Amino acid sequence: MSQPTVDQTAKANAEALTKSGNAAGKIAQASGATLTASGNASSAAFETLAKAYQEMASKNAETLKAAMQALAAVKNPAEFIELQQRLIKDGVQSAVRDAQNIAHLTAAVFTAAFDPVKQQIEAAQKTALN
Repeated sequence: MSQPTVDQTAKANAEALTKSGNAAGKIAQASGATLTASGNASSAAFETLAKAYQEMASKNAETLKAAMQALAAVKNPAEFIELQQRLIKDGVQSAVRDAQNIAHLTAAVFTAAFDPVKQQIEAAQKTALN
């Protein structure tokens, strides 16, 4: 059995390095695309979340204004107590709905941000197994 020549060894090493370099380039390119997709998805999701906060603040300001007008129109203590209890109940229900909506949107932000990365990892794992 003959030993590989220096030229053959150098050629084999060069081919291995070229192959490794090409693989690294593909990984870097995919990573860049993944980061871009993640950033774009995150940006859109954050805009949706910010809009929800703005709408909630606007709605709460309107609710407060209406509550103050209703309290100003109260004619007797019994009516005041009844109105106050209703406003508290409505306020708690609204706060729970708002918190659930914000929690849902926040989860969507994180899902949008990390889904492209998750997909790239899964694709890399499949490639590594094959």
